[in-house]
Amino acid sequence: MKTPSELKAFMKQRRMGLNDFIQKLSTNSYACKHPEVQSILNLTPPQDPELMNSNPSPPPSPSQQINLGPSSNPSAKPSDFHFLKVIGKGSFGKVLLARHRTDDQFYAVKVLQKKAILKKKEEKHIMSERNVLLKNVKHPFLVGLHFSFQTADKLYFVLDYINGGELFYHLQRERCFLEPRARFYAAEIASALGYLHSLNIVYRDLKPENILLDSQGHIILTDFGLCKENIEPNGTTSTFCGTPEYLAPEVLHKQPYDRTVDWWCLGAVLYEMLYGLPPFYSRNTAEMYDNILNKPLQLKPNISNSARQLLEGLLQKDRTKRLGCTEDFIEIKKHMFFSPINWDDLNAKKITPPFNPNVTGPNDLRHFDPEFTDEPVPNSIGCSPDCALSTASIKEAAEAFVGFSYAPSMDSYL
Repeated sequence: MKTPSELKAFMKQRRMGLNDFIQKLSTNSYACKHPEVQSILNLTPPQDPELMNSNPSPPPSPSQQINLGPSSNPSAKPSDFHFLKVIGKGSFGKVLLARHRTDDQFYAVKVLQKKAILKKKEEKHIMSERNVLLKNVKHPFLVGLHFSFQTADKLYFVLDYINGGELFYHLQRERCFLEPRARFYAAEIASALGYLHSLNIVYRDLKPENILLDSQGHIILTDFGLCKENIEPNGTTSTFCGTPEYLAPEVLHKQPYDRTVDWWCLGAVLYEMLYGLPPFYSRNTAEMYDNILNKPLQLKPNISNSARQLLEGLLQKDRTKRLGCTEDFIEIKKHMFFSPINWDDLNAKKITPPFNPNVTGPNDLRHFDPEFTDEPVPNSIGCSPDCALSTASIKEAAEAFVGFSYAPSMDSYL
């Protein structure tokens, strides 16, 4: 059970992005003396061009343009929407509740500042997010992209509007969940991860903040900015990324890792749902990393044997012995913990969720943090002086985000 001071520190740390977190860690003299932290802070081997904090590179030339292939010539523009409320914030922009002026439908519109993305050289992750969103149309537990468009200084994702609240929000309010509720959420999350893996996509950033509840209480996975595409069943990658509490040992060791990194994260989220804090958590970040790498998993006796066995299988430090390492999602589905789950019924949303958010309609924002919803909307979509791009930057942004805009073909609606 968290104390108020623990809870406050935990939430503050969780809201920080990885880059900011690493920068903060590097200025902590005590933490920096820890050998594991010294190793972690040395993040950029020159042979790995994929790393997020790589050396500055020149603006993309025409031969380096990120071109995502055919997409329609979009006519969408910001004035098509009536922006109602801020419902989320991130490193590069905000998410707003918006109503389309023509069809009166409600959407979550993710508005990203190109200047901020280019400054941190994150354009590849943004484009990867869009790629993954385009592939999500066939799964019930992944947020859907309706269309995307861009202006000279901003990118816009027009997404499903999900207003049951973040799993993080509900977990903070209730501290922990009973096992049947945790099992239901874990099953829907596993189904979504299994689908992404079937497309050779590794999610890499599973955490309660990226897991939403829809208006009925079903799981919706969102935020695909750290997804890694084209990872074959036995393929690996080595980018250091993720959220500190959920980093798998192999990521901390800077070793190549595979799709089993997502099963570690599922174990961490399930553990947090059952116990109220992530496994190996410590307010001292150096100690937390050391715990992840070296401390044996300790489970209190207030969970079932099947939950214990599942957590031990998912939170196995050696990825070659981790549950899911040979048959991926099939191993998860077959585990005794999920024996009460009919997976066909689950994917058809025929299983009644254990919790109903009881929202009255799209304008019901009770499950969103007032930190977001109290913020005035005009500042969120208007171009302030500090976000304006120079003529040269506009040209650079146009090259970097070639192919971003997307609108589905008409047969997508049939």
